[in-house]
Amino acid sequence: MALTFTEEQEELRTTLRRFLADKAPSAAVRRAMDSDEGHDPRLWRQMADQLGLHGVALPEEYGGSGGGPVELGIVLEEAGRMLLPSPYFATVALAGQALAASGDEAAKARWLPAIADGSLTATLALAEAGGSWELADIEASAAHGTVHGTKMFVVDGHTADLLLVVARTGAGPGLFAVDGDAPGVTRTRLETLDPTRRLARVDLDGAPARRVGPDGDASTYLRTVLDLVAVALAAEQVGGARACLDAAVAYAKVRVQFGRPIGSFQAVKHKCADLLVQVEAARSAAYHAAAVAAEGSSELPVSAALAAACCADAFTRAAKENIQIHGGIGYTWEHDAHLHLKRAKSSEHLFGGPATHRTRLADLVGI
Repeated sequence: MALTFTEEQEELRTTLRRFLADKAPSAAVRRAMDSDEGHDPRLWRQMADQLGLHGVALPEEYGGSGGGPVELGIVLEEAGRMLLPSPYFATVALAGQALAASGDEAAKARWLPAIADGSLTATLALAEAGGSWELADIEASAAHGTVHGTKMFVVDGHTADLLLVVARTGAGPGLFAVDGDAPGVTRTRLETLDPTRRLARVDLDGAPARRVGPDGDASTYLRTVLDLVAVALAAEQVGGARACLDAAVAYAKVRVQFGRPIGSFQAVKHKCADLLVQVEAARSAAYHAAAVAAEGSSELPVSAALAAACCADAFTRAAKENIQIHGGIGYTWEHDAHLHLKRAKSSEHLFGGPATHRTRLADLVGI
């Protein structure tokens, strides 16, 4: 698999990093996370209109730029570096990829152009009260064009225009599109650890729904969607981990103790070096998984599980070590270190924790 980026992909990264540094610095992130919307609507429009980011992984015939998981991974890595509060992950990485992979031409024609131009927000609703992200544990049901059940931890579920709900039918699990404001839909914002990413509870009481994707048992399709989601989340986690590493190293160079920068002490040197190795390993796993996903390889389940476990662990460790190296100031509300740790712990449990992914990986390779 190719693990190098093209000139166009590198330009996308450079342009986006410059754009987010200007439009989404720490002060803007804090304003957005405290706002009623949870994000900056003006920035959302700029991302769509000026950079075309919403269609980066969508086919050209639906208003996208014809990219795929690699380009999406670049965007999410840079967004992860900045802890960008935005419905981008839910709309593009979750719902957008689910629709694009569905093979449902009518559904794609109906919703993908609106996602690409930024006029529609959407999300994927999977987990339920038990907290499991496994298809076998789904209890929500769909029949006769309606959906019944409760979905938990739905990313941006309280504001999304479109809900893609995983529900069980007589033939097996399937995916169903539900209007966010449809009759029978009750949405409640949850109190969460991470203030930069909002989650919701969605209650469905006979909500009108439209089947998306293959009929019958759609487990194979849904498993592919979840693998694509895992690859996307891994990219975001790599961006967050790298931001924590960079912040820790920068502080170690300027914080003076006993007349010397603390970065000159062996213990701090080793801590930063070990963290660099883990972050770079996670980056390699995420890039490889994105390349595998882009090629539609049968290796996707293995690569996705590996990247999911590796990148979640790396982000959490990087966030913790960043606080440790900063010392007392790293524990204060004014410093951004705690925001990275909260995002790391929150994303660690989205779509299954590292232990779940390692167990699946072991099963896939026959260990």
